[in-house]
Amino acid sequence: MAIKAGELAKHIGAVCEGNPDVELDGISGVKEATPGDLTFVVQAKYLADLKDSKASAVIAPPQMEVEFPCIIRAPQARLALVKAIELLTPRECPPESMQMGVHPLSFIGKDVKLGEGVCIGPLAIVEDHAEIGSNTLIYSGAYVGRCSKIGKDCKIYPNVTVREEVTIGDRVILHSGTVIGADGFGYTKEEGIHYKIPQRGTVVIEDDVEMGANVTVDRATFGRTWIKKGIKIDNLVHIAHNVIIGENTIIVAQTGIAGSTELGKNVTLAGQVAVTDHVKIGDNAIVTGRSAVSKNIPPGIIVSGHPAIAQKDDQRIRANLSRLPSMAKRLKELEEKVTELTERLERETLER
Repeated sequence: MAIKAGELAKHIGAVCEGNPDVELDGISGVKEATPGDLTFVVQAKYLADLKDSKASAVIAPPQMEVEFPCIIRAPQARLALVKAIELLTPRECPPESMQMGVHPLSFIGKDVKLGEGVCIGPLAIVEDHAEIGSNTLIYSGAYVGRCSKIGKDCKIYPNVTVREEVTIGDRVILHSGTVIGADGFGYTKEEGIHYKIPQRGTVVIEDDVEMGANVTVDRATFGRTWIKKGIKIDNLVHIAHNVIIGENTIIVAQTGIAGSTELGKNVTLAGQVAVTDHVKIGDNAIVTGRSAVSKNIPPGIIVSGHPAIAQKDDQRIRANLSRLPSMAKRLKELEEKVTELTERLERETLER
């Protein structure tokens, strides 16, 4: 789709500086852009690359000093970029194998309810009594279990598994390899033998959630594992049974959250974070990468380290680690001086 720079600026709530009649028909990074492309600079460190860019226009924040023939100034440059991508690139279309609706090589069980515009690809399986909302795409090889419910406008990519009696809201995206509703990891040990604890709960995923590839969300022992609205989860994340995650939380790759943990709203767990069971992380808290959370985290603070503590304390500790050899040497010298002074004092006392 081609659009003039001035028109695009109006659509995305921005202001066009320069020639508003510049034609734009694509969007690309600063270095990769070609004539006709819109590009973007939201951080000053990329301004040097912009000098040699072949793009026809650039999105930039209002306060940034930019020299370019056509600049689209947006107060929220990143959000403007999202809107520009939606305008300049075509929306994803299901592959041809799905455009017929329900593919004849898929399996649809008894009493399944399909909304208007549902597409189900070849070799996908939808078990008995499942419900799928309007305009949802179930890609090839996906599995939807018995009595599960999936809302409208969802994308369930190839080889996703949604187990039985799981509830998924509207506009949810599940990327390939993700498994929702596998059994929680629960065993009791008697006389050296591990006995499985039946996992009889479910998983509830609310609206506007996106999960990357190979995410696993275990069903609750009883009750529900609960993923609330607007949560975004990166690849290779494990969420154990009975975990509750608050609205708009971000969880980055290779993070693991143990059972019955509760995260508040707008929490950020960076990459490779480990969270032990039965802890609470407050609203707006941030856990930095490779940290290990072993106790409750209050709202609104940044924590890091093993175990995770307030980031400023962790940074102070880390800064002092490099000084340990010199501090140990100094301590040894002081110990020797104290011993020398003590011995001298004892001698003087005896001489008196």
